[in-house]
Amino acid sequence: MFLSRGLAVMAVASALLAASAGDRLALSRTLRDTKPHNGVAAAHTMPIQGIDVSYWQGEIDWDAAREAGVSFTFIKATEGGDHLDPKFLDNWHAAGRAGIARGAYHFVYWCRPAHEQALWFMLNVPADSDALPPVLDVEWNSHSKTCPGRVARDTALAKIKIMLDAMEAHTGKRPIIYTDPKFHREILEGEFTDYHFWLRSVAAKPDVIYRERSWSFWQFTTTGSVPGVKGHVDRNSFNGTRSDWERVLKWLQAGR
Repeated sequence: MFLSRGLAVMAVASALLAASAGDRLALSRTLRDTKPHNGVAAAHTMPIQGIDVSYWQGEIDWDAAREAGVSFTFIKATEGGDHLDPKFLDNWHAAGRAGIARGAYHFVYWCRPAHEQALWFMLNVPADSDALPPVLDVEWNSHSKTCPGRVARDTALAKIKIMLDAMEAHTGKRPIIYTDPKFHREILEGEFTDYHFWLRSVAAKPDVIYRERSWSFWQFTTTGSVPGVKGHVDRNSFNGTRSDWERVLKWLQAGR
């Protein structure tokens, strides 16, 4: 695992203490939220900040984003068994050149066989040794007219496990699980305790919303404003100190 179990349960307070006043001031001047929620105020000042993107963000100036304080990004790669985000490879290579740590994510379609989705991800996502672990995005798909948005709990868990195993075999890194409150409550509570989680929580700290779930990344707003990105972008924070983050990157660069 790319983080120790201790880091996964580290309190937000420790991250805030690690950030100097200068760090917090610089972030407040560059990385913004056009509709900030009081419940997630702590996330804005955590020392390691990131974004997640897809083709909806258009052309991104990754150097500008890095200079503004973006340390990491999760980039949409694939959906289901036949959709590749048209900006994935551009974003993947450009973020890497800019020195921003990046990971690729797959959005699950519940109507597609898990092995087809896993193969599609493997065929389209480079297994770069310096990348962050891949992400499996599991939530109910309520927008598709052709793909059922729900399946039984046991079916969902079985599909998730197949895809997690395949993604780990492809990249050599244990995947991160992204989810939202509804899906977590209905499917994931008590499951996959040996994986790291990236949690959506835009009105409160994840600890308030997710019962007995440790987390490593927090998606705290969909209305972020970041230099180098036109329009709104999702903002995220890492649950750890700057030293923790540097240790993670060294571990990845060693190819472990």
